[in-house]
Amino acid sequence: MEKIWLKHYPKGVPPEVDIHQYASLKHMLEASFATYKDLPAVSNMGKTLSYGELDQLSRYFAAYLQKIAGLEKGDRVAIMMPNLLQYPVAVFAALRAGLVVVNVNPMYTPRELEHQLKDSGAKAIVILENFAHTLAKVVDKTDVETVIVTQIGDMLPVPKRQIVNFVVRNVKKMIPDWKIRNSVPFKQAINDGKWQNLEDVELTHQDLAFLQYTGGTTGVSKGAMLSHKNMVSNVLQMSGWMAQANIQDGEVVITALPLYHIFALTVNLIQFVRMGGQNILITDPRDFKAFVAELKKHKFSIITGVNTLFNALLNTPGFADIDFSQLKWSGGGGMAVQGPVADRWKEVTGCVLTQGYGLTETSPVASSTSPLEPKFTGSIGLPLPNTEIAIMDDDGKELPLGEVGEICIRGPQVMEGYWQRADETAKVMLDGGWFRSGDMGRMNEKGESFIEDRKKDMILVSGFNVYPNEIEEVAVAHPGVLEAAAVGRPNEKSGEVVVLYAVRKDPNLTEKDLLAHLKENLTAYKVPREIIFRNDLPKTNVGKILRRELRDEVKA
Repeated sequence: MEKIWLKHYPKGVPPEVDIHQYASLKHMLEASFATYKDLPAVSNMGKTLSYGELDQLSRYFAAYLQKIAGLEKGDRVAIMMPNLLQYPVAVFAALRAGLVVVNVNPMYTPRELEHQLKDSGAKAIVILENFAHTLAKVVDKTDVETVIVTQIGDMLPVPKRQIVNFVVRNVKKMIPDWKIRNSVPFKQAINDGKWQNLEDVELTHQDLAFLQYTGGTTGVSKGAMLSHKNMVSNVLQMSGWMAQANIQDGEVVITALPLYHIFALTVNLIQFVRMGGQNILITDPRDFKAFVAELKKHKFSIITGVNTLFNALLNTPGFADIDFSQLKWSGGGGMAVQGPVADRWKEVTGCVLTQGYGLTETSPVASSTSPLEPKFTGSIGLPLPNTEIAIMDDDGKELPLGEVGEICIRGPQVMEGYWQRADETAKVMLDGGWFRSGDMGRMNEKGESFIEDRKKDMILVSGFNVYPNEIEEVAVAHPGVLEAAAVGRPNEKSGEVVVLYAVRKDPNLTEKDLLAHLKENLTAYKVPREIIFRNDLPKTNVGKILRRELRDEVKA
């Protein structure tokens, strides 16, 4: 296929980048630590770590993981915490020790956490104490041998550290009781690692860096194997794209999306650590009053988010009074950016809201609109350097421009496959290295793509993938449910919400009882907003539930 989009790149943006500039993320990180030693790297709750301090702390923690925890190259280590200074320390330490990072959503239920730990074979976990009670319920059923527990204030200076930790535990009562044998405090692990030598681990593009879990058609989440090649490539591809916006070293970046999500992990943290930027970590972006107060403290030049976050900020008192004079790039992803939100964002901030596109399986960015566009277009833009996008039919044949088909992606950022699931990998990979996205779209004569619909039954809630099979599986586990079907309903705030249709086995089953069961076993954003009981569900002649009919019903 002719790469028609190349001639439409803004002047100065290279169509290709050298993905072999770094052998691994470890090499990339250590180069930044040396180059930007005295510059601020990450900030949170009023505390800033310089690149030199981040280098030192991650080195100590990496040495602990190697020498005291006894982890070896390729072992998996889970990390379960929100945006805190501890997160980059832990992730960078794991990568420097040659380990594979398994990001875990802190809001997971015991069932969800158990699956991810068992499936990944994680031998260690770094967890915020607020969620240790969840781990305590399942840790003995997993291969986890080392549990490192941190408190919210652990990286803050004295006396603020003691005050924050005291308030969290004793005033706000945010830490349920828990007990895990031989757990190690995060601060102690760093102190113990200080006296150990970090062994240099030889890493190449072929080594795995992350097992990034995503939902599955079978109702069980599966780990996308993201290699050092995948991650290094996507960072350098983003750098090539950013050149058009005059994005340079030392940018101040607002990081409100969770770092355990691939979007913020790659685009915010790793990307701007490579460029010597300062990440302002927002621990609780849902507290918009505090969020806006934090934004007023910084002359930030980059902000990323999902449509719901941008919309909420625009509707928070005081947001319009922020100094946006340094803002160069506002990046939206994770879910479709809505035109009215983008228009108002430009009006208030003076900065165009760009829309990027990608998936966990593409590390994540595959394409994006240009920050030089005068206004929001609704497209997902042009492919990143070294990336090809094609619109294909069900047989993997390319369709003419303008026709709707499945968006397929080829490039060095495409995952190595799903962890221990060759059958699932085969379903999404075509000959020639093309990845089936599951999204339906079309391409115009400029090579810009537009998403039309989702081929999959996936529900997108505030940028998080929700897979109907998982919700249905949990629902029918209730003894009072005969069968169930989950669909998405459009929602102005979150894009979509989950609606569950259920057929009772027990005629006395109430919505309240079923909802309590679902809340016990599902993360909050997966829990249905509405439960609709029916006598039966629409099915094909072979008995397959017709979710599309139910989707049409909830939209009516």
